[in-house]
Amino acid sequence: MPLVQLGDEGRWTNYHGTGTCEAATRFALRSGDAPRGRDEIAIAAKAVQDWLAAAALANRRVRPLGAGWSPSNVNIASQCWLLHTRRFNRCFRINAADVRAGVDANGLMLVEAGALVDEVSDKLEAQGRSLWTSGAGNGQTFAGAAATGTHGSMIASGGIQDHIRAVQIVTPAGVHWIEPAAGLMSDSFIAATGSTPLRDDDVIAAAQLPVGALGVVTALVVGSVPKFLVRPIQNLRKVDRAALGWLAAGDFRRFSAAYALDQDPDFVQMIVNPYKPFKRPAMLRFLYREPWRDDYPRATPGQLGAGYDALSLLGRLLDDYPWARGALLQFAMKQGYASGPDVDAPPVYGSWGEGLDTHRPLADLFNASVTIDRADLAHAFELICEVYARHGGSTVVTVRFMARAEGLLAPARFPANAVIDFDGPRSRRTADAYARVVERLDAEGIAFTRHWAKSCQLEAGRVAADYGEDYRRWRSARDRLIPDPAHRALFASDVLDGLGLTC
Repeated sequence: MPLVQLGDEGRWTNYHGTGTCEAATRFALRSGDAPRGRDEIAIAAKAVQDWLAAAALANRRVRPLGAGWSPSNVNIASQCWLLHTRRFNRCFRINAADVRAGVDANGLMLVEAGALVDEVSDKLEAQGRSLWTSGAGNGQTFAGAAATGTHGSMIASGGIQDHIRAVQIVTPAGVHWIEPAAGLMSDSFIAATGSTPLRDDDVIAAAQLPVGALGVVTALVVGSVPKFLVRPIQNLRKVDRAALGWLAAGDFRRFSAAYALDQDPDFVQMIVNPYKPFKRPAMLRFLYREPWRDDYPRATPGQLGAGYDALSLLGRLLDDYPWARGALLQFAMKQGYASGPDVDAPPVYGSWGEGLDTHRPLADLFNASVTIDRADLAHAFELICEVYARHGGSTVVTVRFMARAEGLLAPARFPANAVIDFDGPRSRRTADAYARVVERLDAEGIAFTRHWAKSCQLEAGRVAADYGEDYRRWRSARDRLIPDPAHRALFASDVLDGLGLTC
């Protein structure tokens, strides 16, 4: 049996300890041993459809869960049935006979919905392929990371959901194989998965980032690029105010030449103490992409990883001693982030997958972000620092850059994006500081969106305003995929209803 119940009704808490489902009945979807991926997911999809029918008869809502990673409550629902997909995690090669004429099968892989980002990356790298972007962590399931719009940070790339080329989604009314109107997989392959093809550009754009509201994702077709190397440079440097203008204008080469290497970077990250940001050193991180070779001097995981866990060690201090925020923040940055290598160190390299971090749980850490048009960066940054100087707050401010992402509800929706993260101790003081930032950006007329999986303080009216026509298209695609309101309600929760996604 690919789908089994895990004990009696009880309490479930997410990975980071930030949300709890009460009176939840847990089930697990598990991989089998079918030699072909299409046969495996056909069996699983039928089991999921039967499970949905049983949930409806029991008058229980459902919530699919991957790694339970989201720090927000977007994956939380009580008095419901939870479906854990983590052990449904096989990956399969795709052959030329499986795709439509003109499609290159070499860059594609069939992925079961519970496969972690790390597992997908490892499988691709074993085939000489690579993801081209991802978030900082590798502990999410690939489907879960895409479902909430986990942003990458490669300057010329969008989010992790951009890799998705096709999706198998199970609803009470059927098993759907969703892909672009131009088509991807052969009709015979789709039939073997037990699915009905739905080739529609809007529906695939909705399914790339479904926020858990479009049914149960059981499989994905993931795209890739040839494997490549990245060289990391990391240092603590005081950043000149004028340099923000260079970043806002997209002059990353000039910024890199001033603070790292005189060449075009592929990744730029700036972690700033918002108290006296131009007088205290910022933590700067650059990645430079190079062609693959086997004989490279290998970087350590600490040199390649993003190092976002440092503040979780000092978070409580930052909240308990607000008078020392500036100094303690700087100490945290120096202790946690300044591991190099800098420009004078011997060059070291790693694959993209080698740079993915596994985080410890973030129960004591507050996570929030805004994504803005990169052109607004200098003005927005000044406003954010003014809020902290006037009202307090115990978070660092992290700035990264990316292109417009795919998916109708992708937060990175501007032509060029600056993603600004706020990480610090989980407390009322920290949450209030973020709320004041949001209020100030609104008051100044700076457009922004928020990360679905972080503390986002969103409601349906604001979602509709932020996403406009794309929100209307997403809801229209949802209604085509799940036309029966009773079936849509099966995937509802207080959180998703509040966002206007399931009502």
